[in-house]
Amino acid sequence: MRIVFMGSDELACPSLRMLMARAQDELAAVITQPDRPKGRRRQPAPCPLKALAGQYAPLRILTPEKMNEPALLEELRALRPDIFVVVAYGGYIPQAVLKIAPKGGINLHPSLLPKYRGAAPVQQAIACGETVSGVTILYVAEELDAGDIILQEAMPIEDEDTGVTLFARAAEQGASLLGRALDLFERGEVSAVRQNPDQATYVTRLKKEDGRIVWEMPARQIRNRIRGFQPWPVCYFEWPKGSGLFVKVFKAALEQGTGQPGEVIDIQGEGPVVAAGESALRLLEVQPGGRSVMSGKSFLCGHAMRPGVILG
Repeated sequence: MRIVFMGSDELACPSLRMLMARAQDELAAVITQPDRPKGRRRQPAPCPLKALAGQYAPLRILTPEKMNEPALLEELRALRPDIFVVVAYGGYIPQAVLKIAPKGGINLHPSLLPKYRGAAPVQQAIACGETVSGVTILYVAEELDAGDIILQEAMPIEDEDTGVTLFARAAEQGASLLGRALDLFERGEVSAVRQNPDQATYVTRLKKEDGRIVWEMPARQIRNRIRGFQPWPVCYFEWPKGSGLFVKVFKAALEQGTGQPGEVIDIQGEGPVVAAGESALRLLEVQPGGRSVMSGKSFLCGHAMRPGVILG
């Protein structure tokens, strides 16, 4: 088949490698996002998928601002794709585009749909305390992540998984499942199952303030959010309280203990123990503002934190 691939972030990179390795198919072009300002200097830089695609010269790379540009539609018709493959493209794909390919478009989504439609499904699944996640191959539809399901595969969420580790596994497992879906198309054996909208749940794009630790939450819930909200937005608390200075938390362990939510109740051992709305947390890896990530024990050595202090 002649394939046009659409993607932008890291989730799409293993899928592009998989497509480039498929001798039975032809990757006619890659559609990705234009360069955007990044970093402190706000210099234009390519997204991860475009950077990877540039290594496969002379692969055609298209970076339209909008998918309904007449010039893009004309170029896509000239490419004569059999199917569009979409992985984390990050933009709306109109029906006028999808109709160009006889087989339409298929999408890789990193959740067990219909649960966790929308943005950041990997991070939110961990933050919500799920023990199982997965990847889904589905048809692209007008409604977000609501197309018929072609294939699904579950994967466990381990207790030490973070948004980073689970995202990486979802990207690799999703690429493999995507290859199996393309095999079904080539053999003419595709079947799809309609999603049950009554079982659908939705997640929105994460914001910086979502990382603020609310100590009134149960300790287990806070720990799940610490694990899930990596690499963005990363959970943080204010210390000293009222100072406007923040400490990011990358790893924490559940502990027994009681106190006022946010109260430091122990400074012995591998990191400070902080009371939550239910039980307590030991902070094992933190990053004070302007410093590198350090162990909780190192943080205690360099900061005058004492029992009874209330964290913001």
